[in-house]
Amino acid sequence: MKRTILRKTAFLVVLAFVFTISASADGGSKKLNSEKSKVEWLGKKVTGEHSGIIKVSEGSLMLNGDKLEKGSFVVDMTSIENTDIKDDGYKAKLEGHLKSDDFFGVEKYPEAKFEMLKAKNLGDGSYEVHGNITIKGITKPISFNVHMHHHGNDLHVSGKIVIDRSQFNVRYGSGSFFDNLGDKTIYDNFELTLDLYLQ
Repeated sequence: MKRTILRKTAFLVVLAFVFTISASADGGSKKLNSEKSKVEWLGKKVTGEHSGIIKVSEGSLMLNGDKLEKGSFVVDMTSIENTDIKDDGYKAKLEGHLKSDDFFGVEKYPEAKFEMLKAKNLGDGSYEVHGNITIKGITKPISFNVHMHHHGNDLHVSGKIVIDRSQFNVRYGSGSFFDNLGDKTIYDNFELTLDLYLQ
């Protein structure tokens, strides 16, 4: 009787071990490391450009084996920071303006979201991803390329997104909404560079 119980226990242990290995091989869900991850932004105007970072507060990716399938991310819009201006006063003024209703209205819309619905494998860790992005409560379809590779114990995802801010009612200095802006024009397209780490 004792031998039978021991055999059953051993079998269950082995089964659990095999199942764990199989689940790991299947990839499963990878959670964002918010401390290491960030998004860099770049906005351009007729007379120059400004850049900075935004924090990613949460997110996950679903893998099938080592292949990317879908995922979602939440960006903390209240964390918008400028990194190219050296004068503290001017830097704070720009950050405050970006957070205001003229731009991203972070008091009312503190988060931006991206939901990946599908990913096309391009080979060598590169994917064409398709999904929906939500900024200022407005959701639009979007597609862009990312590269995924292992960085130590982390899964690192990098890529660049070009977004037309006029589609999300970000109007300030936009030639799409205002005429005769001249050298005060701020271009509608801005760039986001992804630097994401998942475990």
